[in-house]
Amino acid sequence: MVNTLITIAIIYVIICVLFYFFQHFAFFRPERLSRTFTYKYPFPFEELNFDMEDGGRINAIHFKVPNTRGVVYYLKGNSKSIKGWGKFAKDFLSNGYDFFMIDYRGFGKSSGKRNQQKVFSDAQYIYKWLVQIYPENQVVLYGRSLGSGIAARVASWNNPRMLILDSPYYSFYYNTRRYLFFTPLKWLLKYDMRTDQYLKGVHCPVHIIHGTNDKLITFAQSEKLKKLFPERITLHPIVNGKHNNLPEFPEFFEVLYDILYIKPQS
Repeated sequence: MVNTLITIAIIYVIICVLFYFFQHFAFFRPERLSRTFTYKYPFPFEELNFDMEDGGRINAIHFKVPNTRGVVYYLKGNSKSIKGWGKFAKDFLSNGYDFFMIDYRGFGKSSGKRNQQKVFSDAQYIYKWLVQIYPENQVVLYGRSLGSGIAARVASWNNPRMLILDSPYYSFYYNTRRYLFFTPLKWLLKYDMRTDQYLKGVHCPVHIIHGTNDKLITFAQSEKLKKLFPERITLHPIVNGKHNNLPEFPEFFEVLYDILYIKPQS
């Protein structure tokens, strides 16, 4: 009996140690690209690089349309690179918006040490660059999955026209606890990303789009966010939608159109 308890204790400690030191492998699944890699998209675009003060570099793509209504600053999920994510530009270009997307450090052509504060500061730096080009009331922040917490943090520091959260988590802790409820997670987790807390500082309209059958980040988390600020948050359920298939639903594009539409001035 004693030996069994000792074995269980050892396994428990090993799990905690492994998670603490290697959690970035669970949260970030980057695709790395050489700096000579050439992006290919069916729409005109510009590739940009931003050199950070600490030596990091952020790679970005910028699509433009004539007579733009503004720009969608898209903060992507935790996998691959903007090589593949750039395909989502069409969903916003077709609505009359320019489209801007970055790769986080360690993704694609972006480089440098990554931690939560650097991810936030990089995203904020790019936001400040964008508002030198666009009036701030024409900037739409869009955060998808991992990017939802980052977008909420940036929105809390600024005054964008709108914040759109696509399949967001209530907080990193809340979502991760579903899988590691048996560990002292608050002491182990290096990324907290408190979307619930960041929304307290957001003063623009907030729209949440979430599939009701999402197993990775449950729809209930968006319902909890909605309840925090019901007067400012509009929740758009995509019935039967999962985490990675929302574009397969016509309702998703109908929601996007309604959210992004700007009524012509009479």
